Amino acid sequence: MPYAQPDGYLAIPPTGKGSAVLVLHAWWGLNDTMRAFCTRLAESGFIAFAADLYHGKVADNIADAETLSNALDTNQAKADIADATMFLNERAGQTDRGLAVIGFSLGAYYALDLSVAGPEHIRSVVIFYGTRAGDYSSSRAAYLGHFAETDEFEPQSDVDKLEAALRRAGRPVSFYRYIGTGHWFFEPDRSQAFNQAAASLAWDRTLAFLRRSSTL
Repeated sequence: MPYAQPDGYLAIPPTGKGSAVLVLHAWWGLNDTMRAFCTRLAESGFIAFAADLYHGKVADNIADAETLSNALDTNQAKADIADATMFLNERAGQTDRGLAVIGFSLGAYYALDLSVAGPEHIRSVVIFYGTRAGDYSSSRAAYLGHFAETDEFEPQSDVDKLEAALRRAGRPVSFYRYIGTGHWFFEPDRSQAFNQAAASLAWDRTLAFLRRSSTL
C-alpha cells in the first residue's frame, strides 16, 4: 500500500524522476523560502520534499519562532520525519538506496539525528548552521556542513565537537565556515542576515555534494 503524502511540500523535476532529498526547515516553519529551496532542487534534477514539522504554522519573527520550536514535541517530530522518509523513498523509487537530507538550524539537529536513528535510509547529510551532540558510529552517511563565522545560536565549539564526533565514527565530512556571515546567512527572507556570496557558494557546494553522493 503506497504511503500517503505527509504534511509538507513536494517538488518534482521536469523529467518526473530524480534522486530523493528530504528538507527539514528552520524554526520559522515551512515557509516560502523552504518551498523555493525545494523548487531549486527540483529544477536541478532532484525530487525534494520538505516535511512540515509545525503542520501549517509559520513564524516570521524570532519570538514567534522560539514559541513554535519550544512547543514542538521531539518524539512527534521524529515520527513525522520517519513518515516523510518512507514517503519520499517510495515516491523516488529508491527504497533500497537511501536519500539525502538537508537541515537548516532546528532542522539540522533532526537531519543529524535521522542519520543515526535510520542509517539504512540516509546516504548523505547537509546541515546549515546547526549541530547535534552524540555518537555517530551507527551512521552510514557522508556529511557536508555550512556554518557562519559569527553565530550567537551555534558556537564554534559545538561545530568542532560535531566534526570530531563524525571523524571518530569514520564518516566522510566537509565543514565550511563562511567569513563575514551570521546565522541564517543562506535564507533570503532574513534580510539582515542574508549573504548572497556565501549563499551562492553554499548552494554550489551542496549541489556538487548531492550529485556526487547520488552516484555512489
